[in-house]
Amino acid sequence: MDADSRPGIAHLYRRAAFGLRADELDQLTLLGYRANVERLLQFTGGDSSADAVAEPAVDGNPDASRLPALIGWWLQRMVASEKPLWEKLTWFWHGHFATSLRKVGNARYMLNQNKTLRADAAGDFPSLALAMAGDPAMMEWLDSESNVQGRPNENFARELMELFTLGPGVYTETDVGEGARCFTGWRIDGTGYRVDPRLHDNGVKHFLGQTGNLGGEDVVSIVTRHPASAPFIVAKMWSFFATPITTDDPVVADLAPGFASDRNITALVRNLLLHPAFLSDGVTGGLVRSPVVWLATVHRTLQLPIDDDAVGLLGRLGQQPFSPPNVGGWPTGVAWLTTAAALERLRYAMGVARRADLSSVAGAAPTDRPAALARLLSVDGWSPASLAGLAAAAADPVKLTALGLVSPEYLVA
Repeated sequence: MDADSRPGIAHLYRRAAFGLRADELDQLTLLGYRANVERLLQFTGGDSSADAVAEPAVDGNPDASRLPALIGWWLQRMVASEKPLWEKLTWFWHGHFATSLRKVGNARYMLNQNKTLRADAAGDFPSLALAMAGDPAMMEWLDSESNVQGRPNENFARELMELFTLGPGVYTETDVGEGARCFTGWRIDGTGYRVDPRLHDNGVKHFLGQTGNLGGEDVVSIVTRHPASAPFIVAKMWSFFATPITTDDPVVADLAPGFASDRNITALVRNLLLHPAFLSDGVTGGLVRSPVVWLATVHRTLQLPIDDDAVGLLGRLGQQPFSPPNVGGWPTGVAWLTTAAALERLRYAMGVARRADLSSVAGAAPTDRPAALARLLSVDGWSPASLAGLAAAAADPVKLTALGLVSPEYLVA
C-alpha cells in the first residue's frame, strides 16, 4: 500500500485513532503519511475538545453504580478528541494495566487512574509502571494493602512481571516472593501511595539477580529495564495497533532495541507507525475492531453524540471500560465476532443510521450508493460478497448504512 495514498492515510487513522470522516480524510491525505504521523503524536498542550467533556459526578458514589457514568464520559472523550491517538493509547494502557471498578469499589479511584494513564500514556514507560504500582485503584485491585512484613501478598508482584512488564517464563517463584517482600507496607495515600515503615520488610532480598534491601521502587526499575521487558511491550503494542504477534516476530527485533535504549513510548509509537510492515498486506485489513473501538469509530464517523444506548451496548457486547473481566484484560480478535454480537451490532447500527446525516448516500443514484457509503465510512472498497449485499439494500439508505457499519470491511479494519 502506498503510504501517502488515501487508503494509506485511512489505514493510519483506523489504527492510531478512531477513523476519519470523508472530508477529514480528503484534507489529511494532502499532508502525506509522515506528516500525519507527527500530527497524531502531538501530546502536549492538552486536548480542549475532550477536556470539555464534563467529568462524571463520582464523589459520594463510590460503588459500581457509577460505572455507566464513567463509561459514557470516556466514550464521549474518544468521540470528541482532537488528539485521538492520546485517547487510543490511554485505552491500550487500560487494557494492559487492567483494573475493574467491580472489585475496586471506588469510582473516584478509577477516574483518577484513567487520568494517570492519560497523563503518562506517551511518556517514560518506567514512570508509567511506577505510577500504576502506586495507583490506589491498582492497589485495591491487586490487594497491595494486604501485603505486610511477615505475610507478603504476592498478587501485584506476580502480575507486574507476568502481565505488565516481562511476560511468562522470565521469572521464578522465588522472584515473586522476593518481589512481594519489596512491596510490603505500601499504603494508599490520597491519589498515590506511601510506605509504612512499621509494615515494610527491610531485610535483604534477592530479586531477578539483584540483591539488597530493595523496595518496590527498585523492583519497578529492575523489571522495566530487564532485557525481556522491551520485546514484551513492543509485541503487546504491535498486536494492538497492527496485528497479533509474539516476541519472536522479526518486527520485535527491529523495534525493541530502540525502545530498550530510551523506554520512551512516543518514540516507540512513532517507529511502529513508520515501520514498513505497518502498511504491509499482512497488517492492513487484519485487525478486528473491539466493541469500544468500533463504537467510538461509528460515532466519530457519523458525528453522533454518545448516549445511554451506546453505554448499554457495550454491556451487551461484553466490553465495558473500567470493568475488564480479569487482570488479563479483554479477549481480542475473533472473540468479538460471535453471532450474538453481530445481531446486537446490527440493531444498534440501524438505530444510529436513522439518526445520522445520510444525505451524501441518499443523494446518489441507487447503483452508486454503495460507493457513496464507502466514502462516507472511509472504507477503501467492498468485497464482491459485501457489494452484492449492499447493492440489494441500496434502495434504503438507512438499511444500506447499517449493513456497511457491520460489514467485514468495517469490522476488520
